[in-house]
Amino acid sequence: MVTPTSFLCGIAFWILISSKFNLTQKLRSLTQPWVSHSVISGTPIILKIQKYQHRHLDAFFSLLSCVVSVPFYTAFLPLLFWTGHCKLARQMTLLMAFCDYTGNCIKDVVSAPRPCCPPVRRVTATKDEEDNAMEYGLPSSHTLNTVCLSGYLLHYILAYTGNHDAFAQIIGITTVSLVVGLIGLGRIYLGMHSLIDIIGGLALGLGILTIWLYVSEYIDNFIVSGQNVISFWAALCFLLLFAYPKPELPTPSFEYHTAFNGVALGIVIGIHQTFQQFHHEDVARIFSPDLTIPAFVGRLLLGIPTILVVKFCTKALAKWILPILANTLGIPIRSTSYIPALKGMAADKKSDEIKQSGYVQKLFFFSKQTSFNIDTGIRLLQYTGLAWSVVDLVPSVFSHLGL
Repeated sequence: MVTPTSFLCGIAFWILISSKFNLTQKLRSLTQPWVSHSVISGTPIILKIQKYQHRHLDAFFSLLSCVVSVPFYTAFLPLLFWTGHCKLARQMTLLMAFCDYTGNCIKDVVSAPRPCCPPVRRVTATKDEEDNAMEYGLPSSHTLNTVCLSGYLLHYILAYTGNHDAFAQIIGITTVSLVVGLIGLGRIYLGMHSLIDIIGGLALGLGILTIWLYVSEYIDNFIVSGQNVISFWAALCFLLLFAYPKPELPTPSFEYHTAFNGVALGIVIGIHQTFQQFHHEDVARIFSPDLTIPAFVGRLLLGIPTILVVKFCTKALAKWILPILANTLGIPIRSTSYIPALKGMAADKKSDEIKQSGYVQKLFFFSKQTSFNIDTGIRLLQYTGLAWSVVDLVPSVFSHLGL
């Protein structure tokens, strides 16, 4: 069995090898031409689907995309923790982080375009969809996330209820398949993805879900009762930042990964420290006499403002501490958005590169880079604090108030 130490060493070794042999560029040269050709050749399929365009279909598929988007899950998962289904919540959070990292890595390695607009009509009804359109296409993150999270939710429900009835399982699988199919169709209808992106998201999602069902109990047991859990996960988050591939052109994918990387770290820290108090299997669950609907509403009214305040305070603290720490250690830094005073730093050509560019080189070949982007550290700490408050600080407040 792979030990935590050997796992971290494996990632570090991969960083060295991929940097030395420029594996990202070599993989891109092998995959990008074929995927790009598939996207172009798939345009007629998109146009045929979009012939049935209607404002009601626009609204339906846009709403459906919002319901399975990363911002929705980010808002939904804290509520799931507070319902008492803690194991489901932490498993889905970590699975979401796994999907987000894997999918975004593949997007930026392949750097395949989305369908050309025009002739394809692209519908971006929300700011989140506009940001998604700035990412590369393969695989479809919406399809990938829906396959993994709805599949795991079905697995949890069947296991939790102890339902082994074949009819119930068929109904569940049919429902999940219908949702995944509608999501895939909607992404094509909205002009956000081509067929190859949907197929890639479906295949990758099924692969990740299969792996997760195999390793989830091991990971959960390690988080709950393992040794050196917090130090291991902090090291893992740090290495994953450097292991992230450099895309061909700027995308927001690395920002999304950094945020969910921080969420995973905060969840692990909080769960490991407070499992016996707030997250064991005997905690009160919603709809039970110990957690009524009014009590749950009280949790929401108290918990949501609290985590938002923690997010704001953590961000402000990180913006203050990290520049001081970097200056103390003599590390040159810049900021692209969070700290205006640092925006003009390292104003040569390299400073104009995207946030995720050359993290491997920054770590091992520092002389080739002019500065670190401090925004990455700020974002990581901000979302770590947010997630920690969801599973540690807020449940402590609930406990004191009898909620």
